[in-house]
Amino acid sequence: MDASSRIPDVERFLAELQSQRRGSEATLRAYRHDLQLLAEAVGEERPLHGLTGHELGRALMRLHQRGLAPSSLARILSGWRAYYRWLLAQAAIASDPCAGLKAPRRGRPLPKALSVDQAQALLDGGDGHEEAGDDDRLTLRDQAIAELLYSSGLRLAELASLDVDALADGDELRVTGKRAKTRIVPVGSKARAAIAAWLPARAQMANQDEQALFVNRRGGRLSTRGIARRLDQLARRQGLPVHVHPHMLRHACASHLLQSSGDLRAIQELLGHASIATTQIYTHLDWQHLAKVYDAAHPRAKRK
Repeated sequence: MDASSRIPDVERFLAELQSQRRGSEATLRAYRHDLQLLAEAVGEERPLHGLTGHELGRALMRLHQRGLAPSSLARILSGWRAYYRWLLAQAAIASDPCAGLKAPRRGRPLPKALSVDQAQALLDGGDGHEEAGDDDRLTLRDQAIAELLYSSGLRLAELASLDVDALADGDELRVTGKRAKTRIVPVGSKARAAIAAWLPARAQMANQDEQALFVNRRGGRLSTRGIARRLDQLARRQGLPVHVHPHMLRHACASHLLQSSGDLRAIQELLGHASIATTQIYTHLDWQHLAKVYDAAHPRAKRK
């Protein structure tokens, strides 16, 4: 008999979950396992329905000390919460001991960014195409998209929503971002040249009265899905060993600028982040770059 089955309330809870809420077998197994872990953590002498919030917190800490990942602990805590909510609904307890209990915070995953060499390889391979046919026009369009994403750090939705008149000045772009906020971002020389090469081809492809800067084969606005697909195709043609999606070029723009300038506030303005805390994720990317340089170059870091 496992540690949780000694307590009838657990079996009643699981039975009701299966019959009345149509819980899946996977959910039932997970909840049973979660409560078994709790029973083992607090000891045989303590019934689960009598545990306090302090005891639950200590149990969670013990599991954390055993090496369970924050994501696993969060899922286990979800199972505990479901059980104690059920006990509360049954009037078996006076208050929920899980109230206020939190799992250890999950580490925020770092955004994936291309290296400088990978970005150069992606962008340099599309140069030199003429606009003789439809495929060449699409290549010019895709080159302009990739250059603009990397040059100005645009979000995918921002790029897809650009109209021709967004080019407020030769070296600036007017962008409408999240919460309908408008900002002006710089456009690098390579991106300006790529857009200039694309505009005559666009004039041939775009439907009458179409305002989109980037259009599809049918002359309408190119969708976000279409942009992502074409960028991935461009990366594969260039032989890049990673799957490239539009946000990787936004991340690459931010992290490469930070490596060169260290100006976090300027990068916040460029990316259109409402909070500097969002932009600070790129300091971790910059630290990764610095750590690699240190390991490779510092005399005391090299292995003998």
